[in-house]
Amino acid sequence: MGEKNGRALERIVVTGGCGFIGSNFVRHVVREHPGVRVTVIDKLTYAANPASIADLPPERVRLVVGDVCDASLLDRVLPGHDAVIHFAAESHNDNSIADPGAFVRNNVDGTFRLLEACRAHDVFLHHVSTDEVYGDLALDDPARFSEGSPYRPSSPYSATKASSDLLVRAWARTFGVRATISCCSNNYGPYQNVEKFVPRQITNVLVGARPRLYGSGRNVRDWIHVEDHCRAVWEIATRGRVGETYLVAARSERSNLEVLRLILERMGRDADDFDVVRDRPGHDRRYAVDPSKLERELGWRPLHTNLAEGIDQTIAWYRAHPSWWLPTKRATEARYAARGQ
Repeated sequence: MGEKNGRALERIVVTGGCGFIGSNFVRHVVREHPGVRVTVIDKLTYAANPASIADLPPERVRLVVGDVCDASLLDRVLPGHDAVIHFAAESHNDNSIADPGAFVRNNVDGTFRLLEACRAHDVFLHHVSTDEVYGDLALDDPARFSEGSPYRPSSPYSATKASSDLLVRAWARTFGVRATISCCSNNYGPYQNVEKFVPRQITNVLVGARPRLYGSGRNVRDWIHVEDHCRAVWEIATRGRVGETYLVAARSERSNLEVLRLILERMGRDADDFDVVRDRPGHDRRYAVDPSKLERELGWRPLHTNLAEGIDQTIAWYRAHPSWWLPTKRATEARYAARGQ
């Protein structure tokens, strides 16, 4: 159930619930909120894995295979639910450069269809976005983005997420759709597709390959464990002020080079045992957002504050679950190789 004086959530829809953050959120809800039943909508693209939620009790979690762009599907599924937690999105920057059209369809049109369904059926919406909508900061800039910072997306991915955020804000103001937005920093943890930075490096080591680093590796990200992000989303969905945006981060800034060397160290490899590959076009320099509003209004704090311990837990998970990631590893590396990365 929702927190006292907040929104009571008994039946929720989670879009993209077989993806990385979505599946972790479903698992969090099942574990921490026993009165809540979850309907997952996921079209099971390459980045989704139904095995991520397959062990959850069927009386608590139902999977509907489908597309959030399908208005008739949404009209069938949403009635009777208290809220939609909207994770579904194309999210890999490299793929957005290679095929931006898919990102426009899924991230922009998909959010539009979902907003229209929430409006028609009076269902609350929490929209999960990214810190990348704000663009990047100089490496020597001490500032962090706030909720009021202007949007300056750099990639097709972040541009489509910014567009979807603006749709949510417009539907909330014009049509009275009850909605909140969260923008989170870089996540790491279990069930993350091996195309992403942290699991790619970990699984390369596990299969005996050398990790790969884009360019100089000086690009800085604020790393947050996915469990802390899931806790934040629940707090915002149940107690956040309607119409508001909240930034989620752990204040754990590290360069890609630092994170890679930490992974190598924790896996018993030499700190320079990696290859440098061609950098991504338009690679943002530094992301940093200020979570003070979330901390002040909702009392949220990250529990995973030691990055080395979090990386150890993540390494242990991938080491223990090769059947989850090995089937997609070869194809993922083939796509990177074709791009010279």
